[in-house]
Amino acid sequence: MANEGPALRQRLEEIRRRGVEAFGAVSTREELEAARVEFLGRSGLVSEAMSRLRGLPAEERPETGQAGNRVKRELESLLEARLSEISAAESGDTGTAPTDLTLPGRRRWTGSVHPVTRVIDEVCEIFREIGFTIAAGPEIESDWHNFTALNIPLDHPAADMHDTFYVDDGVLLRTHTSPVQVRVMLEHEPPVRVLVPGLAFRRDPWDASHAPAFEQIEGLAVDEGIDFVEFRAAIDFFVHSFFGPGTRTRFRPSYFPFTEPSAEVDVTCFLCDGSGCATCKNTGWVEIMGSGMVNPAVFESVGYDPERFTGYAFGMGPARIAMLRYRIPDIRMLYEGDIAFLGQFA
Repeated sequence: MANEGPALRQRLEEIRRRGVEAFGAVSTREELEAARVEFLGRSGLVSEAMSRLRGLPAEERPETGQAGNRVKRELESLLEARLSEISAAESGDTGTAPTDLTLPGRRRWTGSVHPVTRVIDEVCEIFREIGFTIAAGPEIESDWHNFTALNIPLDHPAADMHDTFYVDDGVLLRTHTSPVQVRVMLEHEPPVRVLVPGLAFRRDPWDASHAPAFEQIEGLAVDEGIDFVEFRAAIDFFVHSFFGPGTRTRFRPSYFPFTEPSAEVDVTCFLCDGSGCATCKNTGWVEIMGSGMVNPAVFESVGYDPERFTGYAFGMGPARIAMLRYRIPDIRMLYEGDIAFLGQFA
């Protein structure tokens, strides 16, 4: 009698295992009903085993009865699950919504080139045709590379702590990509022809025409005998290639510490063709870059002989050019990451 409780519990576990296998193997209502009768029927294996509880010692009955109830509940749950699966298979219901073949297909989303990146790529490709190579440098610079070597004294307003992002004493986020020109000249003897695209940082307000971080493209050409005529020819080549052969250029005298003489470069407004409109403020001209012949003081800073070498430099904002080309009224629209807006330029 002492071993009857464990023996009955072992018998119930064997019935549970056989029942799981039997219910799992059925595929029709008839097979499922036969399995139900065999294991869960009035005279089934579970009922037969539970009827033997009366012959057990009183202390064995609770544990064995609980084991029998667990087996019965598990097999009943499995029976219901298999009945639902067989019913669904017979009705053709797979549990998912039917496919409507009349719906239009969904286009696969694809990325596109950002309008500012597109302008940078085009500008680089144009200047490659006249011998320029691409150069890059660090975005965190020393104030010597960023200011002093470019003939900008550290007491100049542009070098003031309130106008520039300093990260440490004498270390700052570059305010233009001109420091890369300095690094190129320190490492290479003339002739030099480089184009420098990259990010620049200034403490400008975040408004319709300014951003504290923005793309810039600068160019530098140094060699013996370079004069203003060659400089102007290079700029005209770029303008005609980028804006169209009918575009006119205008050089206005200006001032930059690192060039002498210096000039602002304007092009005829492509919206009104020079007749005057709101975009060009009724002048017929749109400014696209600052430029000039390299100041001899810059050559002296990098160890070039200013009596032997001459050169020209220029800088432009590709975001501004993108705004002009695509008629974008607010520079912030280029940097807010609005996919609906940027998708227009795909």
